[in-house]
Amino acid sequence: MANSRSFTASAPTTLTPPPVPGRGRLRAVAPDEVVQISDFLPPGATWLPAPQHTLPTLPGQPPMVGYLVLVPAGQEPVTTAAEPVRPEAPHAAAPGPIRIDTVQRAVEVDGRPLDLTYLEFELLAHLVAHPHRVHTRDQLVTTVWGYGHVGDGRTVDVHVARLRRKLGAEHRRTIQTVRRVGYKYAPPTPR
Repeated sequence: MANSRSFTASAPTTLTPPPVPGRGRLRAVAPDEVVQISDFLPPGATWLPAPQHTLPTLPGQPPMVGYLVLVPAGQEPVTTAAEPVRPEAPHAAAPGPIRIDTVQRAVEVDGRPLDLTYLEFELLAHLVAHPHRVHTRDQLVTTVWGYGHVGDGRTVDVHVARLRRKLGAEHRRTIQTVRRVGYKYAPPTPR
């Protein structure tokens, strides 16, 4: 295949951090490190550059690089005894009245369950997982809706308005608007 890539390893560097639980074979790569890609791919897999239009762009950042990994149909993910697949743990309880269980896909506000749509849940879970961090509308569309979503920032505005309504009058201010930028989650401070 003309677009597939293969690398040969030169002298490996010693910058191998300890494995992070739940991360499998994902690790940071030093800028000058040469990586043996075939070590990361399952047998029979091919990889090729992702089309540039499918990758997110962040203001003020260089363009991202991505790859598509093509695995033969019916092939199970490869794991080793040293790296067992662990089920995703629910997010640790974030400070504040909103509790999100990503495994059960349940949200509670002061012990009261919320009935959210799929995208409302994903948006709220993303905001709560990153408290006080400002997210642009484009970043939210990319991370919550996915790369292929066709839409604009108005979609985010509509979903945030619905979330605020469902959170109720007491907690609607936890999702704050940052004018001309986007939104952030700000848990209430204890009094």
